[in-house]
Amino acid sequence: MNVHPIHARNFRLIVKLVMAVAVLYVALAGYAQTPNASGDSDVLVLSNGDTLHGKFVSEIAGKVTFHTDAFGDMTLGWDKIKELHTGQKIAVLSDREKALSKEKAKALPTGTLQVENQSVTVQSEDGTSHPPIPVKNAQYIMDAATLDKQVNHEPGFLSAWEGAATAGATLVGATQKQYTFSGAVGLVRTVPTVSWLRPRNRSSIGFTGSYGKITQPSYTIPGPLPVFVPSVQTKSAIYHAEAERDQYFSPRMFMLAQTAFDHNFSQDLDLQQIYGAGIGWTAIKKPRQELDLKATMQYEKQKFISSSSGRNLVGSTFSASYILHTRLLTYSQEIAYIPSYNTPSAYSANETNMLAFPTYKNLGFSVGTIDSYLNDPPTALPPTQRNSFQFTMGITYALKSKF
Repeated sequence: MNVHPIHARNFRLIVKLVMAVAVLYVALAGYAQTPNASGDSDVLVLSNGDTLHGKFVSEIAGKVTFHTDAFGDMTLGWDKIKELHTGQKIAVLSDREKALSKEKAKALPTGTLQVENQSVTVQSEDGTSHPPIPVKNAQYIMDAATLDKQVNHEPGFLSAWEGAATAGATLVGATQKQYTFSGAVGLVRTVPTVSWLRPRNRSSIGFTGSYGKITQPSYTIPGPLPVFVPSVQTKSAIYHAEAERDQYFSPRMFMLAQTAFDHNFSQDLDLQQIYGAGIGWTAIKKPRQELDLKATMQYEKQKFISSSSGRNLVGSTFSASYILHTRLLTYSQEIAYIPSYNTPSAYSANETNMLAFPTYKNLGFSVGTIDSYLNDPPTALPPTQRNSFQFTMGITYALKSKF
């Protein structure tokens, strides 16, 4: 086959251009992955003498996270590290600096990090070396970009939320047909999102729900005079939704505004609405556990299924929220007492307990109880129970959106 000379030259030109682009791509890729001579790449020297090139991520309470292309994120204790040198700007907080204010955080020195002889030294751009800190006292170490984001920026509406979603179901198909669905979603966002800065605000939203039906089919009782029994359907529906906004004016004290909505078919409660504001105090604040105590003044409206009129109440909510994190599980409890001042008999109370067990990555298993008490439901037939108790279990998925 004969090829026209012009076409042949064009073909060879295209081949050369493709090869040149390929060589340029490989060169650029190698340049991007190779640490440059300016020292921008961070260097980690292990106690056994091995040297790793990559990026220092953070250090929290003695655990250093270092990223390499070959091994991904590695977490090591200081006893495994001989030296650490960074080309990026770093800030160090000692264990004496806790819950820093925004002004003090801005004043933290930043610069390249040098770790040698179990001491941490920050060197500023002007060449000034700040006094070394023993690694055992370096509580938090983070890059300057993270410090700036936490101090000077607010997360977007959909950013920095943490929580979990739980779902469970029961299905029975026999003479009686039964099904029950339950679920819960709880999300919390604290700004800043790190514990070494003083909290500015906290937002939380939550929902729990349970819905089910039991259907008994119609049947006839045989005999000289047969008796027809019509089908019977029993329904259960319990829903709770809440939202709260906390604004801190000290490391542990905050003002709050909250709202809550409840529906409980079993207690004849069509809708209970609460709108209130008050004050809160973080009585316990530790890495693994936290206890918040809150008190509000509020407007409350109750509307019942069997009654066309509703109640307008003025009252309060006195509540305690506790959460405990361990390696094996997370336990949370919330207790609330809701008195009414203009109708003293119309008080209520509720308690929620939850145990969550992590299983694989973001998946887990949870069990819990939801107990609510309504003191003065309207008179009805059959009589309405004042107490409503639920035992729940289901699959849990951890939720987290980035800042």
